[in-house]
Order: sequence, then structure tokens, then C-alpha cells
Amino acid sequence: MVGLILVLLVVWLVLAVLGFVIKGLVWLAVIGIILFVVTGVIGWVRRSALNK
Repeated sequence: MVGLILVLLVVWLVLAVLGFVIKGLVWLAVIGIILFVVTGVIGWVRRSALNK
């Protein structure tokens, strides 16, 4: 599960960078950042729930 979350984080980060590099795709950067944060929060919550 951790591997999947790490892969998703990398994909979202790449999308965000591409969105900023290609000026017409700023919306892609915004979506990438939002998905990066959401995936990180979900991963953190699940990991902390497993440690209890």
C-alpha cells in the first residue's frame, strides 16, 4: 500500500511540474498539487491508523 501511495505522489508531482512548465496547462498544475496533498494526507492517516 505504501508503494502505491508513493507512486501516486510522484505522478501528481510530475503533473504539477508539467502544468507550471507548460503555461497553458496551469489547471493541470493545480489538479496535480491538490491530488498530491490529498494522497499524502490519506497515506499519513492510514499509516498512523496502522501504528495504533
